[in-house]
Amino acid sequence: MNNFEIKQTDTSVEIVPLHPQPNESRHSGRPWFIALTVAVVVIAVLAFGILSRVKAAASLRTATTEMAVPSVSVVQPTAAAPAQEIILPGNVQPLISSPVYARTDGYLKKWYFDIGAHVKAGQLLATIQSPEIDEQLAQARSTLATAEANLKLADITKTRYGAMFDKHAVSQQDRDNADGTYSANKAIVDADNANVRHYEALVSFEKVYAPFDGVITARNTDIGDLINSGSNSAPKTDLFHIAQTGTLRVYVNVPEEYSRGVKPGETGADIVLSEFSGQKFPGKVVRTSESINGTTRTLLTEIDLPNQGNALLTGSYTEVHLHIPSENPTFLIPVNTLIFRSEHLQVGVVRNGKVELSDLTPGHDFGSEIEVVAGLKADDQVVLNPPDSLVSGQQVNIVKATLPGDVQ
Repeated sequence: MNNFEIKQTDTSVEIVPLHPQPNESRHSGRPWFIALTVAVVVIAVLAFGILSRVKAAASLRTATTEMAVPSVSVVQPTAAAPAQEIILPGNVQPLISSPVYARTDGYLKKWYFDIGAHVKAGQLLATIQSPEIDEQLAQARSTLATAEANLKLADITKTRYGAMFDKHAVSQQDRDNADGTYSANKAIVDADNANVRHYEALVSFEKVYAPFDGVITARNTDIGDLINSGSNSAPKTDLFHIAQTGTLRVYVNVPEEYSRGVKPGETGADIVLSEFSGQKFPGKVVRTSESINGTTRTLLTEIDLPNQGNALLTGSYTEVHLHIPSENPTFLIPVNTLIFRSEHLQVGVVRNGKVELSDLTPGHDFGSEIEVVAGLKADDQVVLNPPDSLVSGQQVNIVKATLPGDVQ
């Protein structure tokens, strides 16, 4: 009974134990459990916060490191065509062009063809009137007739003296005199014959003939004009200009850097004239001067151009499109890969994740692209739009590799 207490009320009697039961003992330890749980939660929250800060710091360091390494786009060089086309100004000239002069003095009696006329070789172009030459020819013929008469008499005398000498009727001296007279008269006849032929030639020059098939490009005289053959101090009279235009010559000055690719008989050329829109006339290089002009540093090149129907006019300005084979393989790269610095023209090439600045030897400039003669290889990765701060050995990230031909 010592372990219980009796409590009496108006309606009942209750027996209450004096010591708590085991269940009551368990309830008495619950605050410690709650405290421990709270402590664990607090520690977990602190640990999570610390880990979050550590992770954020690591992410910041990674981002900072990544931002310190620039990202670049690259492109590979494009192989240039084995033969390149260069466009140069040219001058169209006839295959043959010649002024026609008079060979005798006089007055122009008549001309038969004007400018633009097509003539054949040997066709009569003009007639010159030269009465002085005609009179000199008549005089020369009269002198020749006299000399021939004297020669005939000398021949008879020579024959007669020869026969008489055989009969001992004349002396040796008389025979020798007859022979000498004959020889002298024969020489006079020969000289007079030459003089007659001279004046006959001068008279024949009164008729001016076309030296070759062609077209009359100029007529510089008219009926009644005084014609001077240049036998005195006065300048010669240029009667006509005639040109052979069935085949034309096109002259072009090729820059020295392309001169080795110009080969007569092999190098083709297209001729473009502004008056023939959209048309190209094929020609071929036939000869060069084989010498670089010291003033212009160019090679004079001649191109033969067929001119069927005489559609092309001599003296025209033309564009010559030359197809010159490349001596060495070259590459094309976009102009926005170039680095212009005081040292050399350079590009940035990415190798093993690092940039190497490579010196270039430029070739022809095509506007959006430039030809590279030396300094690049086919598999190089060239940096597009390189920053001014780009230096050799710098670490970079490639974010986009552009295929050749994709760059506009």
